[in-house]
Amino acid sequence: MSGLRIDLNSDLGEGFGIWRLGDDDALLDLVSSANVACGFHAGDPDILRRVCDRAAERGVAIGAQVSYRDLAGFGRRSVDVPPATLTNEVLYQLGALEAFARTAGSRVSYLKPHGALYNRIVTDETQAAAVVAAVLAYDRGLPVLGLPGSAWLRLAAEAGLTVITEAFADRGYTPAATLVPRSEPGALITDVDAVARRVLGMIMDQRVRAVDGSEVAISARSVCVHGDSPGAVAMAMAVRQALINAGVEIAPFVEQR
Repeated sequence: MSGLRIDLNSDLGEGFGIWRLGDDDALLDLVSSANVACGFHAGDPDILRRVCDRAAERGVAIGAQVSYRDLAGFGRRSVDVPPATLTNEVLYQLGALEAFARTAGSRVSYLKPHGALYNRIVTDETQAAAVVAAVLAYDRGLPVLGLPGSAWLRLAAEAGLTVITEAFADRGYTPAATLVPRSEPGALITDVDAVARRVLGMIMDQRVRAVDGSEVAISARSVCVHGDSPGAVAMAMAVRQALINAGVEIAPFVEQR
């Protein structure tokens, strides 16, 4: 055994009405944490209820995947929201998910921004501070998940929040250890075997190859496989098995709340 322990997370509940995206049930059998869409970029009451119920049944940690109010753009468009409004919108999403998590006999165990909000608060300190303010107002004990080196995690740590660093199994990295924008070549990695090898390198060697071929240092306590990626279930299965074969324990980074 390697003695290492890692969380495996995925974005779930990202359908709306009759529209479905990803296989939530299959992924819930593979991951240890579920980033559940809270209704602003995807998700509706029926979906939130179903995903929370099934996550609780499987002992999967439930996290609030909060975003800009951008249902039409799937939360992938940056929005210039006034900081106070952004704080309130994050609180709104937390409250919605908490209701369904509690109904399922669980709790919201962490918060992770989604899409454009996730990427913007890597550098935008004003928007990052607004999200931090929401977590502080809601529950100072709520851990937050994000990109290593981001303004978001730095400000959260300075405010006394528990920060969890994250790596991405199926996304390309720049030489600066940020994510390649989805509009650029190399943003998405779809080869299942390549994804599994990358994750092993991230966890065992704390390195990842960037799009320019350089090696980038990376440190993460959680690895994300996007639920909407092509072949997401096969990727998650391959990553999980590769980690287990390497003696890595897969478990939530937080105790169930």
